[in-house]
Amino acid sequence: MSIFQYLIPFVVGLGLLILIHELGHYSVARWCDVKVLRFSVGFGRPLLKWRAGKDQTEWVLAAFPLGGYVKMLDEREGDVSDAERPRAFTQQSVWRRFAIVAAGPLANLALAVLLYWVVFVGGVEELRARVDVTRPDSVAAQAGFVSGDEIVQVGDVPVRSWQDWRWRLLKAVLDEPAIDVTVVTADGARVTRHVSLQGITIDEEKNDPVAQLGFRPHRPVIPPVVGDVVADGPAALAGLRAGDTVVEIDGAPIEDWTELVEQVSAAPGHVMQFTWLRDGVRMGASLTPEVAERNGERVGRVGIMVAPLPEGREAMFVTVSHGPIEGFGKAVAQTWEMSTFSLAMIGRMLTGELSWKNLSGPVTIADYAGQSAQMGLDHYLKFLALISISLGVLNLLPIPVLDGGHLLYYVIEMLRGGPVPERVMEIGQQVGLALLVMLMAFAFYNDINRLISG
Repeated sequence: MSIFQYLIPFVVGLGLLILIHELGHYSVARWCDVKVLRFSVGFGRPLLKWRAGKDQTEWVLAAFPLGGYVKMLDEREGDVSDAERPRAFTQQSVWRRFAIVAAGPLANLALAVLLYWVVFVGGVEELRARVDVTRPDSVAAQAGFVSGDEIVQVGDVPVRSWQDWRWRLLKAVLDEPAIDVTVVTADGARVTRHVSLQGITIDEEKNDPVAQLGFRPHRPVIPPVVGDVVADGPAALAGLRAGDTVVEIDGAPIEDWTELVEQVSAAPGHVMQFTWLRDGVRMGASLTPEVAERNGERVGRVGIMVAPLPEGREAMFVTVSHGPIEGFGKAVAQTWEMSTFSLAMIGRMLTGELSWKNLSGPVTIADYAGQSAQMGLDHYLKFLALISISLGVLNLLPIPVLDGGHLLYYVIEMLRGGPVPERVMEIGQQVGLALLVMLMAFAFYNDINRLISG
């Protein structure tokens, strides 16, 4: 993937989330008849700007896309005429100010509900929750799992895909010592197995909790049967045809397609001896894999595709979809669960139970944006929903500079019957800005460290 395949989905997605956030502030401000002077998506030098509306609000698209703001008429920032004073933000009741500030994060959460609803109603193709057991000494093996088991329930919650299974496990790891997992075995029996979660953690330095337990997505044995053959490619020139079964490479037996791919990929430009069966007749020839590049590495390719699996894609994938009403309920529930999970993760990091290396910055987000966009629109929309939730939750944290810090001041104002002293707010803003800069620096550090470590 080129840098633009990461950058474009990142910038478009982040721009949309910021636009929705600021529209939340703007819409409620207008509803409260507060005069809006400027609406900016991004910071720094304006790339585009124009004026519109009865108040001639200045609309700005700025160069630095990591943020935005809505500037309202405010007596703290300059003189306000007597005629316009009732429309100043500072002249509004504490309840109206609270609503205007809270509207931004809530708009992000509402967007997440909408995006999830679109995906759930439209349907998304996901891996089945069918597992392979990776190690005989793993928790999975000790609990009685065998490769080919399909997980259908965790506790009393149904599981329809690998994503469902992984999400239920992540939630359980935070709070539960063990879970009951119901599976359908290869022979159709329904069995419940008890899985201990002792020692399983969510940690950037460790494997995914699914892998820590000894699970991975089930990979059926794919016969090394040739499907399409690229014309004039190494395989075609050596005489391979569709329907041939590769049985040996350099004298080593080949049991499935994965072995074939691994050996060819590891030998760019090197002569290899292929042996295959055609209608029961053993045949062979030498060929040299072409040199190609994948993720910055040189790999070999011979120009053959795998033949379609006899059981088809339905053996590996499932399309998860819901009706409009059921989908809306699930979208609301998913948004709520992701929000509380994010808060729990932040709380665990503050108490030291989880490593701060789990914190991600814009580089990692851009990476995921590109990957999800390549997987398809449904996966990209789910990614945007997740980031929208993160943006909403982050902005609700009671840190001065963020929306949540202002909301905290308004709650104190409600309780004490008067505004927080200006000096206290100034100190809070300085402390909040310092905390925010530290968080951003740490997130960037984690991003760079991930890039270096691969």
